[in-house]
Parts: sequence; structure tokens; C-alpha cells
Amino acid sequence: MNDKKFTEFSIATVLVLLLVLLANPFHFWMPGTMQMLVLASVAVVFAVYAVFVWRERAADEREAAHRMFADRIAFVTGAAVIVLGIAIETFSHRLDTWLVGALIAMVLAKAIALYYSRSRW
Repeated sequence: MNDKKFTEFSIATVLVLLLVLLANPFHFWMPGTMQMLVLASVAVVFAVYAVFVWRERAADEREAAHRMFADRIAFVTGAAVIVLGIAIETFSHRLDTWLVGALIAMVLAKAIALYYSRSRW
């Protein structure tokens, strides 16, 4: 595994582990207020770094195609999970507006990016 693939895998693994610790799905620990604040801050800063700052550049058309395919699958999967969450919470009569806002943001970002790329190139 070359350095780039190892770095991508490492960043994704660390982000997933931090988010699982933050969510604490099995209630295996009861962190204090300060620990939760630090953990949440680390998760947010790391997510912002991984999503916005960390730049990936395609060296050729094949890598660009792989990146576009991965981006498309990630978008569709994220949207499907959010739609499923909206459906489940709507049926239980406790819809969280963050889910709706996240889906709106995803759809608007995609539409704006498509408009920008089509008008520019």
C-alpha cells in the first residue's frame, strides 16, 4: 500500500473511531463534561480537516474517474441514510430538523457545484 492510500485509510479510520467514541452507541463509558467537550472538539476539528482542508489531486484521468465514482457513491449513500433517518423519525413523530437541513445542504451543494462547473467549463 503506497503512502497516499495509507494516509487516506488512516484518516478515515481515525475519523470513524472518533465519531464512534463521540456517539458512544453501547454506553461503554461515561465521560465527564470536559472529556465530552474535548472529544467533540477533536472530532469536529478532525472532520473539518478531513473534509475541507485535506486536498486530493488526481494525477491522470483514471484517478479522476475513481475519485468521481467514490464521491458519487458517498453522496448517494449519505443522502440515503439521511432520507431513511427522516422517514424513521417522521413515523415516530419526532423529526430532527438537522436531518432535513443536512439533506438540503447536500442537495444544494451538489446543484450549485454542477451549475458552477457547467458554466465554467
